[in-house]
Amino acid sequence: MKYDTILVLDFGGQYCHLIGRRIRENGVYSEIVPYDIKVEEIMQLNKRFHVKGLIFSGGPASVYDFKAPKPDPHILEMKLPILGLCYGHQLIARMAGGKVEPAPQKEFGIAYVTIDKPVGVLKGLGRKEKVWMSHGDTVFTISQEYEVLAHSGNCPVAAFKHKNKPIYGLQWHPEVTHTENGMQMLRNFIFEVCKCKPNWKMENLIEKMVDEIKADVGDGKAIIALSGGIDSSVATVLASKAIGENLTAVFVDHGFMRENEPEFVKETFGKFKLNLVVAEVQERFLSKLKGVVDPEKKRKIIGEEFIRVFEEIANEIGAEYFIQGTIYPDRIESGFRKFSDKIKTHHNVAGLPTKIEFKKIVEPLRDLYKDEVRKVANILGLPKEIVFRQPFPGPGLAVRVIGGLTKEKVEIVKKADLIVREEIEKSGLKENLWQYFAVLTDTKATGVKGDARAYGYVVAVRIVESREAMTASFAKIPYEVLEKISTRITNEIPEVARVVYDITHKPPATIEWE
Repeated sequence: MKYDTILVLDFGGQYCHLIGRRIRENGVYSEIVPYDIKVEEIMQLNKRFHVKGLIFSGGPASVYDFKAPKPDPHILEMKLPILGLCYGHQLIARMAGGKVEPAPQKEFGIAYVTIDKPVGVLKGLGRKEKVWMSHGDTVFTISQEYEVLAHSGNCPVAAFKHKNKPIYGLQWHPEVTHTENGMQMLRNFIFEVCKCKPNWKMENLIEKMVDEIKADVGDGKAIIALSGGIDSSVATVLASKAIGENLTAVFVDHGFMRENEPEFVKETFGKFKLNLVVAEVQERFLSKLKGVVDPEKKRKIIGEEFIRVFEEIANEIGAEYFIQGTIYPDRIESGFRKFSDKIKTHHNVAGLPTKIEFKKIVEPLRDLYKDEVRKVANILGLPKEIVFRQPFPGPGLAVRVIGGLTKEKVEIVKKADLIVREEIEKSGLKENLWQYFAVLTDTKATGVKGDARAYGYVVAVRIVESREAMTASFAKIPYEVLEKISTRITNEIPEVARVVYDITHKPPATIEWE
């Protein structure tokens, strides 16, 4: 069966794959393709899929830069509907002869636009719309073949359409949750403009991922990095379906796990029909990180050490392939694509060493977001305690201790993290939160305990709401819950003198501090 498909042209934007998953949420298949895909290549893809439309993603470049990514110039001549978002919007305008220049007032975050003509992609929208902007350049004029559909105080051409062809541009990001009616805009494009039918479902993707693992590994042996988190657990089940007894799962206890986490992993996965190896390497990791302050160096050291442990075990059992549960937000923040910016190095992506002994690293979840992985986990029948575990970074508490690492600091943040989790879970707020944890800062402050001066660490509490981790909002936790957390941390951990609450959204911050 040929699925109705929307192709997303990747110009290096942080939200490129988010566009793809939003399309899949509507039961329509999407493929992420290079920005410079040729018209002939699109026609070739049409033999496998029923390509019904194209979306130009956002990107960090300026359209007037000499090296800015540009699509095949013939692509606008195709009869396929096209939607340009942010950089893609500016690109279409410039290709059509419009005027794109740096804006006197840049827009990053929530903005309000006026809808002048609620047609096509904007069908059914109100006069004023709350949207998410993230741009430094602005379309000031558009060619006569196009008409303006929306504007804002800083953006005279915030949305446009071709007068005769199904070509649209939006300066904002409908794919992020901060754009209030973003899903309606995308549905308008998918169903009203492109005339797609919702003939795709998640089960189709599971079959595809299992087949890809089989094709990559063949009759060879593989090891998989198992942390006990949702990503590595799903990847493990998929790999087990694909290659069976030729798979060995390796849990690396590097000493930076949450309280009781190693025991949970060993007990839970000991029940599975799995070759499970536990590597106890706490001292090894701590010694490698001694005196390291820079978070990028931390992640790279941890990434390299992970691989070296996996290589040693692989040599013992004769495994030539390495499987890991890398998901899309890990890759995009690590700047894995040509025109995407590096936000921070994830230990399992850019943190990997350049010299690796494995024939291939296999990443079956590489294009999925966390909540999509949870859907796959449910379909696969994984236990609820794994499906709904909150995300935890691979480097663990090592990136929740700001500055240099010591055993004492790791123990402090471990205790603080447990208190945060216990109080949030007791309060009944857990289900609506994405992540909740403690960070041990590298700052000390003066306090008073028992009428005496206390001078101790400052712990930051971070609690966020999100759908896919590409954007997040700090959670407005009731004061009484925050008060319990603060009181317990300062009472139960003598080394801590002060607790602060992080009220920064993502962006501009990331969810983790390092």
